[in-house]
Amino acid sequence: MQTKATAKFVRLTPRKVNQVLMLVKGKKVEKVFEILSFLPKSASVLVKNVLRSATSNAGCLEDYSSLRVKEAWVGDGPVLKRMRSGSRGRSMPIKKRTAHLTIIVTDVDVIAGKRGK
Repeated sequence: MQTKATAKFVRLTPRKVNQVLMLVKGKKVEKVFEILSFLPKSASVLVKNVLRSATSNAGCLEDYSSLRVKEAWVGDGPVLKRMRSGSRGRSMPIKKRTAHLTIIVTDVDVIAGKRGK
């Protein structure tokens, strides 16, 4: 069984979120929550919330022992374009990036290839 959770239009850059997702992919959900609670990055709070949503979509509110993160990716969202004053009366562009985050959680048996045997 697979469940999916997404967070869209998040005001973090996709590059920063992807650094956290590299630590998460393929690991058991119990271990991922432990990693994210001690990780000193602002994106870890976002990933933790989306992962909690994916596990609750799977119907596992407290027992995460049978779940594993199958896929996790981040995509570019729309870019907010702002201007800032520069030297000699010029204006300098600022790009405030947003991200779309998706996490797919599945049973451990499905990944191992047992599929109900």
